[in-house]
Amino acid sequence: MSTDDSTQDQATNIRKVVIIGSGPAGLTSAIYTARANLSPVLIEGEPSSTSDQPGGQLMLTTEVENYPGFPDGIMGPELMSNFRKQAQRFGTDIVTAKVSKVDFSERPFKIWVGSQDGDPTYLAESVIVSTGAQSLMLGLDAEKRLLGHGLSTCATCDGFFFRGQEVAVVGGGDSALEEAMFLSRFAESVTVIHRRDELRASKIMQDRALEHPKLRFMWNTVVEDIVGETTVEALDVRNVVTGETSRVPFAGVFVAIGHRPNTDLFKGQLELKDNGYLVTQDSTSRTNIEGVFAAGDVQDDWYRQAITAAGSGCMAAIDAERWLESQGD
Repeated sequence: MSTDDSTQDQATNIRKVVIIGSGPAGLTSAIYTARANLSPVLIEGEPSSTSDQPGGQLMLTTEVENYPGFPDGIMGPELMSNFRKQAQRFGTDIVTAKVSKVDFSERPFKIWVGSQDGDPTYLAESVIVSTGAQSLMLGLDAEKRLLGHGLSTCATCDGFFFRGQEVAVVGGGDSALEEAMFLSRFAESVTVIHRRDELRASKIMQDRALEHPKLRFMWNTVVEDIVGETTVEALDVRNVVTGETSRVPFAGVFVAIGHRPNTDLFKGQLELKDNGYLVTQDSTSRTNIEGVFAAGDVQDDWYRQAITAAGSGCMAAIDAERWLESQGD
């Protein structure tokens, strides 16, 4: 069953499990907790919000070829639609709204949707946080048009599509160089575009990248625009030292300037790493608060793949179920 898009009435009973966020992690958590007869509520976010896009980052992805079970590939939105239907099939109550406030100081946990005034919208014995993370972008209008059409934030996901072509990676840290070296397996050449005259990456990564025969470097350079109506054709770049501008043809561009986890809602309540990601305990999904679990990219600053997010969603569901059993629930 599912709800409409409106904010729910104030909580009249305590829910066993409330899942905040969707994507592969949240929806997998929903499938598992629903099949365990825990009647989960999943609050999936709002389409107008960039920080909690319902369905997660795969809703902004075109063809997905590395998710197991789809030998011919599948479109990202279609994959997430299948996740959603499966969660609903087993009884997940999906709410299309944005969580505005949480209180994890005592059980039952309190969750507000919409207005922060008055009583909480939901009371929950346990909570699974799966709000994901955002790839930091360049802030160009063309990014909205070309994301998934030659513009990507994940070499592991999309590198295969650029076999034998010339591509660019924007960034200068470890992640950018890892992306560049992965892309070198497929691309004819990879140009790393960095706004400074030296890399921010670790010394060992720098040495590997600078010695790599397929990697080129465009120093002191920023991307002014991405050229192409339906697919990436070139980059307009500017040298920040000389001011000189030029248009350089590329078949693809990978933005690798970092990620930002969607954890603002939980600051001061859940333990965060220095980079803002949620801390989980002892290779489980447990957070520092008993009864609150975390899954997916909101706590994963290393893998950041749909398949690992789904796996951690399964872990969170099982952890929540067993924890509720231990509490006599």
